Amino acid sequence: MKLSHADALNIGNILAEVGHREIMPRFRRVREIEVRTKTSAFDVVTEADELAEQAISAALLRAFPDALIVGEEGTARDATALDRIGTADLAFIIDPIDGTRNFTSGLSLFGTMVAATIRGEIVFGAIHDPVCNDTAFAMRGEGAWLELPDGSRYDLKVAAPAPVSQMDAIVGVNFLPEPLRTTVAGNLSKLGMTAWLRCAAHEYRMAASGHCHLLFYNKLMPWDHAAGWLLHREAGGYSAHFDGSPYRPVNLTGGLLCAPDEASWHAAQQVILTRAG
Repeated sequence: MKLSHADALNIGNILAEVGHREIMPRFRRVREIEVRTKTSAFDVVTEADELAEQAISAALLRAFPDALIVGEEGTARDATALDRIGTADLAFIIDPIDGTRNFTSGLSLFGTMVAATIRGEIVFGAIHDPVCNDTAFAMRGEGAWLELPDGSRYDLKVAAPAPVSQMDAIVGVNFLPEPLRTTVAGNLSKLGMTAWLRCAAHEYRMAASGHCHLLFYNKLMPWDHAAGWLLHREAGGYSAHFDGSPYRPVNLTGGLLCAPDEASWHAAQQVILTRAG
């Protein structure tokens, strides 16, 4: 099975409609909606997450009745769907609101991500910004682009390679185990600039648009990375686990480093992960 450009635009329309109907009316209404913690105080969920995921899932199943749906909130209640991504003929991986802590803080850095896989291979990704109502798309082997609300579009391309000392990097050390956390934190001054947006959706869009050089992640739940990984790859980027092995959405460990090209990846990997001795 292969998704068409018409399928891609249909999925984009689903995300835009759900953003308009379920997400934006609840934005900056945190006192009026329920906010709960999941695995920690840093991992929160709201009724907007749950209602958006339900609406996206239902719309995708109407369009693709035989698809496996793997949603972040649904999987928190039943993790068995994760085990079927690698064998499903078609699976959709959904993050209804990536950046929920920003959402509940009234910050407009959050997004909705959907990836499609065929027997474990990522073939489609979409990252929708409900605030600006635009969507970044990627189709395997066919490039990445940004679709604006008026229907116009432009192709996405990663940044040109740069020396490590001039690289602009998105790095979050929060989920790193020791001693790796201390090693990485101690090496960040060797990069040109570092930041962390608490939102992989916008971080991947930044990298695919050429507005930063590196993305560095440790926690690899597929709804956080599948769509963005393909967006970055189709915009010309290179990525791999920390040990250099290729990323797949069934891999939940091993870290992920994204760079403009393979040479930049190796240069950054050497600097960021080498323990001072």
